[in-house]
Amino acid sequence: MYPITSREHALFKQLVKLEKSSRARRLKSLTLLDGVHLIQVYHASKHIPLKLIVSESGYDHAEIKYLIREFSKQSGIDTILFSDALFKQVSPVRTPTGILALITIPSCEANAIDKSQVFCTLLEAIQDPGNLGSMLRSAAAAGVSDVYLSNDCADAWSPKTLRAAMGAHFSLTIHEQSNLVQIAQQFHGKVIAATLQSTRHLYQTDLKGPVAFVFGNEGAGLSQELLRTVSEQVTIPMTDKTESLNVAAAAAICFFEKMRQQCY
Repeated sequence: MYPITSREHALFKQLVKLEKSSRARRLKSLTLLDGVHLIQVYHASKHIPLKLIVSESGYDHAEIKYLIREFSKQSGIDTILFSDALFKQVSPVRTPTGILALITIPSCEANAIDKSQVFCTLLEAIQDPGNLGSMLRSAAAAGVSDVYLSNDCADAWSPKTLRAAMGAHFSLTIHEQSNLVQIAQQFHGKVIAATLQSTRHLYQTDLKGPVAFVFGNEGAGLSQELLRTVSEQVTIPMTDKTESLNVAAAAAICFFEKMRQQCY
């Protein structure tokens, strides 16, 4: 197998665009998974990549060789070898892992909601990909089924968000560019906003039954329009020494309190 070494190669140009541009990812419904772990989780969720892209040095790693063999046996997908220099330009991390997977972004209706949903979350204008990925990771671990993102959220399928979520994407249904007001109005259970203004504590709130948690922007919080649609506002009790929590930490606390009340 000979490595691709030219920056003019069509695949190289495509991968660079997908790594850098949310618009390119959205237009093509494609994104990149970086590293053995994410690719293994993707495969475990019964999905098959379109291509594997491997660096010359990565091709010698035992884990990567094993992964290539497994995919080759089961699906015969293409493995493309890049020179280390070219691979570094495509990789979304400073120290490349040696393997990427080109995958299709699942299609999902932005404003689809049904009566079977008992635990979901609505995220408004979450700007940081790391925060968004952490929230997705906590949501999946706590049993959330659907995540609705406003159109000014960070890109859920960017390489940074994917790395922070550590495979959570593949056990959630993620609805991007959603009308959160409409979703909140349609949800058939409690719609609960986490805010600093409420006098009602999270731990005083009955979270059994269908719940949709709503979280807002890291600095500005929730819009008034969305706040008007919620059933309740709750706050997480903290010591006087702390002004607020990171939104990803607040979401994790809320998700797992719901799980605790539901399961224990």
